[in-house]
Amino acid sequence: QPEFAEPIFATSSSTMALRILVGCKRVIDYLVNPTIRPDKLGVVTEGVKHILNPFDEIALEEAVRLKEAKKADEVIAVSCGPKVSAETLKSALALGADRAVHVLVEDVPAESLQPLAVAKLLAKVAQNEKVDVVFLGKQAIDDDANQTTQMLSAVLDWSQGTFCSKVSVLDGKQLEIVREIDGGLETLKVKLPAVLSADLRLNEPRYPTLQNIMKAKKKKIDVVSPKDLGVNVSPTHTTVQVVKPAERSGGKKVESVDELIDKLKNEAKVL
Repeated sequence: QPEFAEPIFATSSSTMALRILVGCKRVIDYLVNPTIRPDKLGVVTEGVKHILNPFDEIALEEAVRLKEAKKADEVIAVSCGPKVSAETLKSALALGADRAVHVLVEDVPAESLQPLAVAKLLAKVAQNEKVDVVFLGKQAIDDDANQTTQMLSAVLDWSQGTFCSKVSVLDGKQLEIVREIDGGLETLKVKLPAVLSADLRLNEPRYPTLQNIMKAKKKKIDVVSPKDLGVNVSPTHTTVQVVKPAERSGGKKVESVDELIDKLKNEAKVL
């Protein structure tokens, strides 16, 4: 990637608190049952309730807690998407972010903004803001891609800590993270600057207070475009078709273990 051949690294010292950039994606509310569009190339988004991606909300909560513990100086929220993504940033500001950056993407539909393009946009914002840590949710609940954190780490050539269930600041040069893996928990020391992703058990996000919602209206939201950042956000792959999963057939009761084994072997063909 020539445009990222020489990334700008943030500089931290043992006496300097961190500057944290938090990704905040706008997604359909998890309580909504999505409807597939007539063209079968996506789901209906117009007139549907959207929220801040829950895993990004966890990442934001952790960043705010680090600031409250005097481990961070500033928490900056960033969202890539259409004009309505500004509402997501307002939610992030009400939850404790100090200011926000909106990468306004108008040439590409929100559902066509793919992880690699988002990673490149976030990399440029991270460089411009000279942050020490970029914190994202481990995945978005709409596409479940779980790719942006890893791609961003590669684009920036920064340390990577994924699926964090605990984050501790050791000094101005490294973090200690506990991450969830198949076999249990893994503890790692991560050099700064770093890209982290939040797992479900990292924390329980707070609710915004009325006072903080009012304060958020006065906080700054900077608006930039992909062109300003020098990033091409054109999709690299296309969606062929979106369909609902096949409905599950009803279960059957069996009278004995022998009958169960027979059905698993001859009907389900899993044995």
